[in-house]
Amino acid sequence: MRLFLKLVLSAVMAICPLLLLRAQDLSPRAYVITPLHWNAIIVTWSFYNGSVLFDGSVPVTGATGTYNVPILSYYHSFSFFGRSANITASLPYAVGNFQGTVLGAEKQLYRSGLLDSSFRFSVNLMGGPAMAPQKFAKWQQKILLGASLNVVVPTGQYDPTKLINWGANRWGFKPKFGYSERWGHWLLDGYMGVWFYTTNPEFFSSNTFFPGTRTQSEEPVGSFEGHLSYSVKPRFLVFSRWQFLVRRHNKFERCAKSADGSEELPHRRDSVNPGDKAPVSEAQL
Repeated sequence: MRLFLKLVLSAVMAICPLLLLRAQDLSPRAYVITPLHWNAIIVTWSFYNGSVLFDGSVPVTGATGTYNVPILSYYHSFSFFGRSANITASLPYAVGNFQGTVLGAEKQLYRSGLLDSSFRFSVNLMGGPAMAPQKFAKWQQKILLGASLNVVVPTGQYDPTKLINWGANRWGFKPKFGYSERWGHWLLDGYMGVWFYTTNPEFFSSNTFFPGTRTQSEEPVGSFEGHLSYSVKPRFLVFSRWQFLVRRHNKFERCAKSADGSEELPHRRDSVNPGDKAPVSEAQL
């Protein structure tokens, strides 16, 4: 029974970093070791309520959102050149309501649909060899070094004429390196990684507000994370966490179309002047 509980706890803790795809993946013990050929199907539910930021892309102020995100994830552990490794696939769905002020007018809208799917490959580099369940039950952690790669695939609901979308219409990649060391009941984790994004070729385009085509790009976002946790009981822990992000604003380019349908030269624009465009209707949000 204790072996089963230890295996279940290890699998859940290994999957947790992927469950909140839209949030910062602040999870303690993200590089926990699990035994060979361990499978888990996880269903989670998350609730969000707060501000929505558009990084100056449109003249929207006071935007807020309230939405629910259930996520279905599959986890599988295996041996990768003799090291403990695992892969996780996650498919989220979201339902929510949004409101804000657009050019002085209050707007509200409802969205329901799939978010972008996510895949994570993680491998232990030191301190965690691939182990069968019987050997894993006797294993005691000391120092662990691990690496992982998160990939976000643009499979979510997306309409380039709309401002609010569940999908991002771009790929995301995050290589990450992790360190973990245990002292009795205490465990210290440290991670560093960088998010890289491809360009969104159609961001809020082909509508009365932006009749041309706009692209959206974002420079790499670096992150440094730390966690200090204490195991009170085998199935209960408390922890503190901290994170430092290094990022810059999104960039937008607009390519306007002339009357004959040909494209004019693109020009760079990082913000929007609400006075030189037509109002945004609810259908465009």
